[in-house]
Amino acid sequence: MEPMEERPYKVYRAGPRGLRTLLRGEEEAAVPGRHRSGGPGGERAPHDDGARTGGRALARRGLKYVAIAVVVWLALSLVLFIVSAQIEQGNLPASASAALSSGPNMLSSTDTVLVIGTDQRPSGSKEPGANTSDAGSRSDTLMLWRVGGGTSRRLSIPRDTVASIPGHGTSKINAAYAYGGPALTVRTVEQFTGIKINHVIVVNLANFPKFVDAIGGIDVTTGRICSDISGGVKNGGFSLDLKPGTHHLDGRDALTLARTRENKCNPAESDLTRVRRQQQILNSIKSKLLSPSTFLRLPLASWDAPKVLRTDMGGFTLLGLFAGAEIGGSAPVNVLKPNGSTTLADGESALTVAPGTLQSAVKRLMNG
Repeated sequence: MEPMEERPYKVYRAGPRGLRTLLRGEEEAAVPGRHRSGGPGGERAPHDDGARTGGRALARRGLKYVAIAVVVWLALSLVLFIVSAQIEQGNLPASASAALSSGPNMLSSTDTVLVIGTDQRPSGSKEPGANTSDAGSRSDTLMLWRVGGGTSRRLSIPRDTVASIPGHGTSKINAAYAYGGPALTVRTVEQFTGIKINHVIVVNLANFPKFVDAIGGIDVTTGRICSDISGGVKNGGFSLDLKPGTHHLDGRDALTLARTRENKCNPAESDLTRVRRQQQILNSIKSKLLSPSTFLRLPLASWDAPKVLRTDMGGFTLLGLFAGAEIGGSAPVNVLKPNGSTTLADGESALTVAPGTLQSAVKRLMNG
């Protein structure tokens, strides 16, 4: 056998740790002062890997528990909303539900909702002639809401608009509520506009302040506003005095702002200004509900929210309504503009709307 020729290089064989580990170890050993883990002599502290792994596992468990808590909190809020809405659904007169036309699912198609706010005075009001019960109250706000299927459009009808009220002749359209509650109001608005109404919402103003307080109040930017509603504080009502700027309003002040018709600091304001303020308040409520600061209040707010409404819709249908509105966006409210005025038989002045103006407004609501 011939003697093995000496090779000008060394041959390494990978041990159990592998060639890469061996080379990396030799490389680190070749660099003075370089250690694998910071400990003297290049040895890794035995607890380092365990501490790092344990820390990451602890963080993952913490995030998992937080996520579970958030889901449970949201689920609780959802259940409370649905249960509360089902309870409140029974507060709408059966005659109002019977007056409605059936409609499709709002998530897949479009429905028309009539939103009614009344001028009912608060309990204990000392205002002369004040009506503190729903019976006999007039509608303070009338709004048609076309919502669902990616659509969200609204048409506000001024309360003093003249209309034919079935069984009661010609009067201001807001008198329909005093004559026959939400059922007659639905029939009157359908006859006036030619639009079939699928759902109705009567805003319960008595519970509105409690709901706003439940979410911690709202922030609204206004001009100078001086107003009294329901006779002002001297008569058991509410008064408001706001300087220009952004204000944090509690439930009582938010209600006062929403119902303000006559701004003593700016008499030139119209019903259009009032509608815009109401829309601003609704947007502020929406923003507050979606803010992180409201998260802890969410179950209480979810329980109180349906109490602001008297409607034919149960919890799941209301959720569909709100989802449809969110998908459809927040387009400005279109206000039906009067073309003139007339004097009624009782001597009151009412607003008139030309047929062409009404048809254009209805077409815009229905078709965009």
